[in-house]
Amino acid sequence: MKKFVLSVAGLLAYVILAVSTYYLYIHYRRVDVVFYSAIAAALIALIPYSLLLCATPFKALTSFEKLQSVAIAALTGYALAISVPTVIDRSLSFYLIEKLQQRGGGIQRAKIDQVFKDEYVREHRLMDIRLTEQVASGTIVIRPDGCIKLTERGQFLSTASRFFRRHFLPKERLINGAYTDDLVDPFAHSAPAPDYLCR
Repeated sequence: MKKFVLSVAGLLAYVILAVSTYYLYIHYRRVDVVFYSAIAAALIALIPYSLLLCATPFKALTSFEKLQSVAIAALTGYALAISVPTVIDRSLSFYLIEKLQQRGGGIQRAKIDQVFKDEYVREHRLMDIRLTEQVASGTIVIRPDGCIKLTERGQFLSTASRFFRRHFLPKERLINGAYTDDLVDPFAHSAPAPDYLCR
């Protein structure tokens, strides 16, 4: 029981360290990609946490248990990084409920597409942010002539994501009151390529 209490207390200490580190990181460093910054903060917080495990109250834990505690903390940090700042930063769902609140609690269903096109893309600088993330991730390059091109890494990830989408996304997914497989291959009914291709 003592080991369990120590492990839980240690994990809570790590969460406090990770949140504090993330807060300091985003306020005192320049951030290229929110997710990468959150992961970096989680990894930085592992250092004092690991030192804390070597401190007096944690001597009751064996070396293997300490290693397990560090692994659990690392996974917790990853879960926090992807589940909180990254989701809030990227989520259209959060934007929708925030926008509903901003507009007094309600928006006509028929106008939601207009809200997305006219407000969401502009207010969240959606294209600028996504392009910045992809350049930082090494999946695209933006040439001096303004053409955006996939890198080899981008080609690989695109192929992998389309494979996953086609074979591992639900075939019967509820969308707007009906079950459909529209998102298994969203390009199936795409219009012919307009005049925006690179020469």
